[in-house]
Amino acid sequence: MRLIATGAAVPPELRGCLVTIGNFDGVHRGHQQLLLAAGREAARLGRPWGLVTFEPHPRSFFRPDEPVFRLTPLPLKARLAAALGASFVVVIAFDKELSLLEPADFVARHLVEGLGAAHVVTGYDFHFGRGRRGSPATMRELGQQHGFAVTVVDQVADEGDTHSPFSSSSIRSALRHGHVEAAARELGYHWTVMGEVVKGDSRGRAIGFPTINIVLDAGAEPFRGIYAVRVRDAAGRGGKAWWGAGYFGSRPTFDSERTYLEVYLMDFEGDLYGRTMLVELTHLIRPDRRFERVAELTSQMHEDCRAARALLEALDRDNPLTVYPLGRLQQEGLL
Repeated sequence: MRLIATGAAVPPELRGCLVTIGNFDGVHRGHQQLLLAAGREAARLGRPWGLVTFEPHPRSFFRPDEPVFRLTPLPLKARLAAALGASFVVVIAFDKELSLLEPADFVARHLVEGLGAAHVVTGYDFHFGRGRRGSPATMRELGQQHGFAVTVVDQVADEGDTHSPFSSSSIRSALRHGHVEAAARELGYHWTVMGEVVKGDSRGRAIGFPTINIVLDAGAEPFRGIYAVRVRDAAGRGGKAWWGAGYFGSRPTFDSERTYLEVYLMDFEGDLYGRTMLVELTHLIRPDRRFERVAELTSQMHEDCRAARALLEALDRDNPLTVYPLGRLQQEGLL
């Protein structure tokens, strides 16, 4: 997977490529249809294909004081795209200059001059350029002018539910309310946090539950509670998945003002500091709560681990997400 930043030279072998454009936050099942359509068309044409996306998220540019709950920050987004067959991601800086570009200028500068794109795949609701004036129809017109083909992918929803297309906003809402299984149905895989393990304050170790700690990006706000999780080292594919009990919250028993993602790995001993890990949230076990005594917390944590183990054993026997490409790859540890 190649990451190509704004202004960076595009390797000659990628010119004449096929691209699909969007934010792709979550790379949910709707996004996946765009990526799979791009992959099929690229295979037919014998051309490389990849994504054109934007950083930071446009909402962060327009409302800098309101951090966005990013479902898939760029490194994870690129990883998911690669799993679906993309060979590159072009990252366009979303800044004032870009926000003022007319649709025709955006296409000429970034798709024609920058990439020499031969084919563009967009969603039915893709808008671009100043004031979001560009539409799929605009892209088709500009494609005719510049000599590239355009495919527009229609709205994607579950069969029989044409009024509720897959959406990053609804997935964020589900995660904020602890509905991780509903979020997973829209994503087509278990929502995953990817991050570096950092040192904590060893409170978990002191009560017999040593944890790995990952700092989430500003704006990340899943429901605060205890989850059944699976954890893998991001450096390998097909490697062992550790089962665990994950915690997202501010640890009210210890009067902390910080927010953490902490994971107790069952049947694991070792040091993972500095390693980048993938943490899949598979089930919510219970909401966060305050305990009057540490002994009560410790007793509850034993119960939480038993519940997590039972849920993960059942998931290994029957994971409904394996009917989707990313769900199958995640279950097999190949994501």
